[in-house]
This record gives sequence, C-alpha cells and structure tokens, in this order.
Amino acid sequence: MAAAPPSILWFRRDLRLRDHPALLAACGAGSALPLFVLDPRLLEADTPRTRRLLASVAALSADTRGALVVRRGDPAELVPRLAGEVGAQQVHVSRETTPYGRRRDERVAEALRADGRELVATGTPYAVGPGRVVNQSGTPYKVFTPFSRAWHQHGRPAPAERPARIPWFRGEVRSDDLPETPRVEAGERAALERWAAFLESGLTAYGKERDRPDLDSTSRMSAALKYGEIHPRTMLADIAARSSGRSPGADTYVTELIWREFYADVLWHHPESAWHDLRPELAKLPYDDGPETDRLVDAWREGRTGYPIVDAGMRQLLAEGWMHNRLRMITASFLTKDLHVWWPVGARHFLDHLVDGDIASNNHGWQWVAGTGTDASPYFRVFNPVTQGKKFDPAGDYVRRWVPELRHLTGSEVHEPWKHPNGYDSDYARPVVDHDEERRETLARYESARR
Repeated sequence: MAAAPPSILWFRRDLRLRDHPALLAACGAGSALPLFVLDPRLLEADTPRTRRLLASVAALSADTRGALVVRRGDPAELVPRLAGEVGAQQVHVSRETTPYGRRRDERVAEALRADGRELVATGTPYAVGPGRVVNQSGTPYKVFTPFSRAWHQHGRPAPAERPARIPWFRGEVRSDDLPETPRVEAGERAALERWAAFLESGLTAYGKERDRPDLDSTSRMSAALKYGEIHPRTMLADIAARSSGRSPGADTYVTELIWREFYADVLWHHPESAWHDLRPELAKLPYDDGPETDRLVDAWREGRTGYPIVDAGMRQLLAEGWMHNRLRMITASFLTKDLHVWWPVGARHFLDHLVDGDIASNNHGWQWVAGTGTDASPYFRVFNPVTQGKKFDPAGDYVRRWVPELRHLTGSEVHEPWKHPNGYDSDYARPVVDHDEERRETLARYESARR
C-alpha cells in the first residue's frame, strides 16, 4: 500500500518545534513536510534582521535533521506548486496577523482552493491572538491599561505539548540553498537557554533594573520572540511556575509581554497604522524637511547629535542591531520632538537595523513617543536627553562604552561635556540643536495642531 501523502507545515514566525499548535495539527494525520519560503518581499534587503532570520532558519533545519525544505519565490505560486508535487491536501500555518502577512496568506489560500487544497491556520505568535480581547460592546481597546486588565481576564491555553516523535516527510523534494549567515546566537535551543538563564538570574531584579542600559538587566528575548524561537505562552507558563505569578520582577516582565500583545492587537484592528498616524488629532502637526533637516537626521542616524545618551544608543544600534528599550524611547523622542521629524522616518531606520524589528511593536512604540498613537495625552511628554542620561546611566558607563570621545570624562560628567573645560578634547560633536528651545517649539506645534 502506498504511503499517504504528507501535509505541509509552512514555517514563518514560528521557527521552533516546542509549543507549536500548527505542528501538532500538521502531524495529526500522518507525516509533515516542513517548509520555509525565502519570500523576496521580506528578504529583498540585506539587513541585520534578515541575517538573523536566516540564522534562525538554519538552526531550524538542523533541528528537523535536514528535513526542512527551502524554496525561493512568491509564496502564492510556490506553496500550491509544492503541495501539488507531494500531493498535500493541507498546508498548515500559524495564523498571521501583520498587514502583509494577512494579504499574503489570503493569496495563498485562494490559490490552494483553486486546486482543491486548503490552508489551515492554528495558533498565532501571541499568547492571546490579536482581535480576541475586546470590551463589553465588542470593540477593541484603544488604551493599554484596560486592555491589560481584559487580557488577564481572557485567559489563554497551556503550552502545546511537543510530539514525542515528529514524522517528517523525507521524500525526494528539491530544496534551495540558504544564503550563508554569520555565526550568531539563533534558534530554539539558544532561545530556551537564554530564557532559562534569565529566569535564574535576571527576573528577580528586572522590575528595578530594566531601565538601566548600563546594566545587563534585560532578557534580550525580543529577537527570539520576533522569529518564534520561543512562544510567549511558554514564557508566561515558566514565570507562573517559578514565582507563583506574583513578584515585582515577574509582574513587570509580564506587563512588557502584554505591551507586545497590545500593539499586535492595535495593528490587527488598524492595519493602516503600520505607517500612518493612528490618532487623527495631530494630522495637521507640521514637520520639518529639506536639506538642513536631512543633515540633522543623518547626524541622528550616525550618533553625532552632540547629546551623549542619544548618540550612545544610536551607535549601539548600528554596531549590535539592538538597542535597550529605554534608549529606543529617548532616541525616538529626540528625532520627533527635538528635530521635528515625522516618526516613520525613524521607524524605518530602526527596522533596517534592529535584529528584533517587529512592525507592530516598533511602529506603535514610535507612535507612543511621537504622540500619534495609543496614549491619552502624550504631547506633554518630551524626553530631556540630559536628565534621562543622568537618571538611567548615573555613572556614565553606558555612554563611555559607545562614545569613546567622552571616555576621559568621569561619572555623570559624561552627560554634559559642554560644562567641562576638557569636554571636547577628543572632538566629540557639539549639540546640533538646543533641547530647551526645541521642547518649547514642540509643545507650541502640538497645541496649535490640537486646536
């Protein structure tokens, strides 16, 4: 008797084998052919994000013992063609929630239906799938705090069990080569090891130290979450088991995970907010442009603004493809409120360089800072780069790490080189704008636009 044809498990933002509902669904009726598509739409540029993604795919290929099939091309053409090659009636996926992912999956599902086949979506990259947390009238939440309360009340399933044996399909199927990738920490095993280490040594102090970029106090799990090397449901279960769900560090960390779920929910209900202001109140807010603004934006991108904490964050981004979240807010505030530049300019730069660049969290985080997003009264919030530096990098260690021109200054002196006779001995950049003046200008523009 001939073997039954396999189903296809199409990996996207779920590059793992544990806690993977779509994997269980794909294996439910027999063997499964694991697939990853090198989508030119997502891999058209060589960025830290795409290199990190490819490293994770390489790790997944090893975890499947070489069963993973890689194909390069348009998924709407490629996935149905592969299903036809192996006789698969079903293609299993984790439900996509981003605007592009949803449009792509609609095209793939339509092409499969035309051939008598089916796209089956099970689970999402979130503990509670976007669109499921709504208020009593059935409408989505616009503010984080009530969303967070409702999210807790909604509940979520336990992590999915990994099959004791995964019946990978190993027929004669062509696979394209993966582009070579640098050796970086990537894949499910690395994610689980990092997470275990943070649970052991970092979670307790997280509530007190998470805003300190001079300390190694964050979990650095954002990239693993971005590529689905670990599911947030697994992390939440581990936190609950370790701390009985109640400790300052655990509560704070869970809140950060809920912010990720909130922003995904906002994008689900408002896909246009990926690149346009969520709130219309500031539609008439004037922004600066022209050659002088271009020069200032270049200084911001390269870490040459003359404000040490801003420059340290931007240089870390260029060097590591990562930036502490406190620095993401400080640098975003500087671009939007000191340089008066529309937030998508900065959001695109971050996505070009962050290994964990997630369009929902990144772009709505930018809108939160810019005052066009989910916060109730954000136009009063203008981060002062000097006071932020002194508060969150009190000894100046973070700035000295990334701005060598200031290493001759001691302690908090590093945050105000203009106050010291030798502050510019190593040719550090002078401030490109006066923060106090630009803050007043920002508030004036905001008040005018609101009226």
